[in-house]
Amino acid sequence: MNTPARTLLLIILALVCFWLGISTGSTDMGATEVMRVLAGNQVGLGETLLFEIRLPRAISAFTVGGLLALSGMLLQALLRNPLADPYVLGVSGGASVGALTALMLGLGMVITHVSAFVGAMVSMLLVFGLGRLRGSGDILGLVLTGVIVAAGWGALISLLLVVSPDTNIQGMLFWLMGDLGQALHYQAALVLLLVGLAVAWLLARPLNLLVRGEQIVAALGTHPVRLRIAVYFLASILTGAAVSLGGNIAFIGLVTPHLLRLAGSNDHRLLVPHCVLLGGSLLLLSDTIARSVVAPQQLPVGIVTALIGIPLFLFLLLKSRPA
Repeated sequence: MNTPARTLLLIILALVCFWLGISTGSTDMGATEVMRVLAGNQVGLGETLLFEIRLPRAISAFTVGGLLALSGMLLQALLRNPLADPYVLGVSGGASVGALTALMLGLGMVITHVSAFVGAMVSMLLVFGLGRLRGSGDILGLVLTGVIVAAGWGALISLLLVVSPDTNIQGMLFWLMGDLGQALHYQAALVLLLVGLAVAWLLARPLNLLVRGEQIVAALGTHPVRLRIAVYFLASILTGAAVSLGGNIAFIGLVTPHLLRLAGSNDHRLLVPHCVLLGGSLLLLSDTIARSVVAPQQLPVGIVTALIGIPLFLFLLLKSRPA
């Protein structure tokens, strides 16, 4: 499939997922009803349901999915490792510890978002600082450091769940498994996604070179250490924003770049926007399933992404194995 056709297909997929997101749920809305509400010809329950609940949640889901997919793509290019993603490297673990601490203390959603963002930044500094002790070019050391830091954050998450009051446990567990129910204030994250998309696209050419080795990057005039710091910092900011808005959602950042590379999107100038489109669509579709499958109850969206992501990733591994 050529590049324009692939891009058009991803745009159509995103539009279809948006339509499903705003029309499907515990109360389905037919096409005629949705069009009337969008045109301003119907007020009442339908208008409230669409504009105050479903449309903000759909935009939030797409934004979080785009942030996670873009972050995963950046980390995989940075570490030249197809298994790298924000969760393996501990960035999301730090964000989760910050958010769960705020939830345990009952500090409110604004402080929870800020705490998650700060936790991601702390984790980034830990991983990058400790990883550099082994040498500025030691990619394996950076990956191993991220895995150890992620394990440490996991232990702290378990500790927080054990010592937290019973009244807070359910909300903390739901958030930990991915919760877009409170992610209705998406504006700042959406702006950050657009800025991150622009910055990542500007870094596309150096990323294409970085995949082939740091010596090539240096030979063509780009400082490899500065590039790695910029990419890791950008990926951490994107992850912190995603986790603070939607909770701990796995597999989007890991699977999305694999799917696109398998489809032929290897040039980062295309991979960057394609990751945002596909990652946002996958999470939006997963959230629609989470809201609908046991309606009126809602599942944490992280459960759906895991149930979809695990077999999909195993399929990709088998598909891409050497002949």
